[in-house]
Amino acid sequence: MPLLNDQVRNDVREMLSDLQEPVKLTVFTQSFECEYCKETRELAEEVAALSDKLSIEVHDFENATTEAGSLGVDKIPAIAVTGAQDYGIRLYGIPSGYEFGSFIEAIKLVSAGESGLSAATKEMVARLKEPVHIQVFITPT
Repeated sequence: MPLLNDQVRNDVREMLSDLQEPVKLTVFTQSFECEYCKETRELAEEVAALSDKLSIEVHDFENATTEAGSLGVDKIPAIAVTGAQDYGIRLYGIPSGYEFGSFIEAIKLVSAGESGLSAATKEMVARLKEPVHIQVFITPT
């Protein structure tokens, strides 16, 4: 049984209709799927099926240490959203509720190759001298 109903699928298909460049969703789960691993994988598969600009790879986290390491994935379930460039966008846990919108927006941003940040913010970031690791923690509501 699909996770997304017909209306949501149609809405998402419309939101993804103007993707500019291909985007790959790399999903990490495990053979004995963890809590929400199955649902996260299924959700990513359903979303990927809604646009010919989306592709998906599913990896068993325990057996894909090289792939996980190269993408910096250290926990599951995880989705790496990459395109022509890897912007470091990783979603951990199932992107449901409000986070589903963030998932779709991440796909659109990666496809466009543009962050949407203001010129002032880009200028400030360019002045950073050391790498910065940013994590945003959210709770589904």
